[in-house]
Amino acid sequence: MIPFENSWPYDIVMGDIYVQQCPFCQASNVLLPLKPRELVRIREGKKKLLVFPCCNGSMTVIDNDSDYLLSSKPVRK
Repeated sequence: MIPFENSWPYDIVMGDIYVQQCPFCQASNVLLPLKPRELVRIREGKKKLLVFPCCNGSMTVIDNDSDYLLSSKPVRK
């Protein structure tokens, strides 16, 4: 079972990946430095260090599905 506190929702809009709110500084509508083709590689087993441009907070993405990014550490409080 995947722990819910390690997941964070995302959206793809016109080829860009956004989160509605940053898990670290709570900035809204953050454009992530991640492309949809990278999501496929993450699903295949490659890890990705994701640095949020709003506050430089980081998380290691170890998996994803069509709605959530899965981090190696808790991102929810």
